[in-house]
Amino acid sequence: MDKLIRAKKLLNKVWGYDSFRSGQEDVVSAVLDEQDVIAILPTGSGKSICYQLPALMYQGVCLVVTPLIALMQDQVDKLKSLKINAAAIHSGLNHREIDRILDNCIYGNVRLLYISPERISSRLFRDRAAKMEISFLAVDEAHCISQWGHDFRPSYQKILSIKEIDATIKIIALTATATTAVIEDIRTQLSINSAKLIIQSFERKNLSIEVIKTDRKTESLRAIINKSTGSGIIYVRHRKTAYELYKNLSALVSCDYYHAGLSHKERASKQNKWLNGKIRFIIATNAFGMGIDKSDVRTVFHYGLPPSVEEYYQEIGRAGRDTKPA
Repeated sequence: MDKLIRAKKLLNKVWGYDSFRSGQEDVVSAVLDEQDVIAILPTGSGKSICYQLPALMYQGVCLVVTPLIALMQDQVDKLKSLKINAAAIHSGLNHREIDRILDNCIYGNVRLLYISPERISSRLFRDRAAKMEISFLAVDEAHCISQWGHDFRPSYQKILSIKEIDATIKIIALTATATTAVIEDIRTQLSINSAKLIIQSFERKNLSIEVIKTDRKTESLRAIINKSTGSGIIYVRHRKTAYELYKNLSALVSCDYYHAGLSHKERASKQNKWLNGKIRFIIATNAFGMGIDKSDVRTVFHYGLPPSVEEYYQEIGRAGRDTKPA
């Protein structure tokens, strides 16, 4: 049976979708043809399926590099709910837990293993990865690899060392935003100069954008929240602002605050409360939201300006993933 026909049947059987979203089919087809791929798909377009589905069609384990623990756990939980054997290795686990997961990747039936870019340099990981059957490598939030990107992270530039373990490994790099300079940086840093480039339109027709001019930001925010429906995210620039705004708004709406200075346990607890609808709003720095898939986000506020247009675009893209107006 043709690979793409099999992929469409699997898409329906596992995820319940009758067809691919725009761009997904091109990416899946290229991955199944064993090509290196750079995929620039808008936030909310279903980038994760572009590597998760092929991972089920290949033998072995797909390694997924992703920058945040919250993103890893969210993805693994969703995959497990679909009866897909997935795991994540992160700093919240002890040595014994990491050891067991790596053993399962070698001797068990783990199909996707989520890791941070730093993990690739770990001696334990490298020793075990050499014994794994790796199907391919997926680099999520691939713009992080670029010194020209808005979220430069040096460890992303060491991802290529995976080829010291398996020189033939194919790579799919995915992100929602990338300038021409960033795309070329991704090609160079991952040594995928002949990668197939797939770019989809950034337009999200269900999103409307409004700029509110006011000298009374908090009062204006309270008034809008009072009229809003569904869940939302309020982005702030500083950790102190997140806490102060939480104190100001908590009497009006069920909310919580989130930033990178909190412990892993605190961040996970707050994120889960928001994802499960126990609170409506999360007040957060840009440490929150990357890769998080919550369909009913109706409103995203920027209480402070993000550092770049690309970051602004990624953050507003977390609204309206159910394709309804947001």
